[in-house]
Amino acid sequence: MQNHLSRNDALRPEDRMFVAAWKRMHPELLRRARRLADGHPDRADDLMSATAIKALMFMRRSPDAMTDPDGFLFVVLRHVFLDNVRQQLRERAVIDDAVDVQSEYTPASESPALSQMQRLELQEQLDDVVRAVRHLTREQRQLFGFRFVQELSYPVIAERLEISEALARKRVQLLRARLRRSAPAGRDAS
Repeated sequence: MQNHLSRNDALRPEDRMFVAAWKRMHPELLRRARRLADGHPDRADDLMSATAIKALMFMRRSPDAMTDPDGFLFVVLRHVFLDNVRQQLRERAVIDDAVDVQSEYTPASESPALSQMQRLELQEQLDDVVRAVRHLTREQRQLFGFRFVQELSYPVIAERLEISEALARKRVQLLRARLRRSAPAGRDAS
C-alpha cells in the first residue's frame, strides 16, 4: 500500500488531500490511538484502520467541506473510538453470564443493531446531506465544517470567523434551515 500512496500523481485531488494529511499526522494519530487503546497495539491498529477508511470515504464524498483535514483525522479517530466503546457495551449487555447455554430456551436478543433497511435509510440521509453541502457557498461549507465536522463550540466558531457568538449561532441556525429545505420530502437533513 505504501507504494500506491507514494504515487500521488495518479490519485484524485481528494485522495491526495487525505494522503498528505495522513502522512503529516500519522505519528501523532498513532500515539493517540495507542493511548485510547490502553497501550494494546492490536486495538490501536484497528482504530487507525477504521479511522483511515472513514476519513477517506468522507473526504471523497465532500472534499469541499474539508477546512482542516489534519484536525478532521483526530475527530474521526475519536468517533471511531466511541463507536467501538458503544459496540462493546452493547455486546456486554447482550451476553448474559446467568443464562445456561445448554438449556433449550434462551431469550431473544435485545441488541439495538440496525436492520438492513435502517442502514439503507441512514445512507440515503447521508447522501442527501452530502448533496446539500455541495450546493452551499464556500462560507456556508466552512461553517458546516466548523460546526458539524469539527464539532467546534459557538465561541470558537465566532472567534475563527471574527464575528459575535450570537451571529455564529444565527448563521448555524440558518444553515440548518437551508439543509432541511434541501432535503427530499419525508427526510430531514440534519
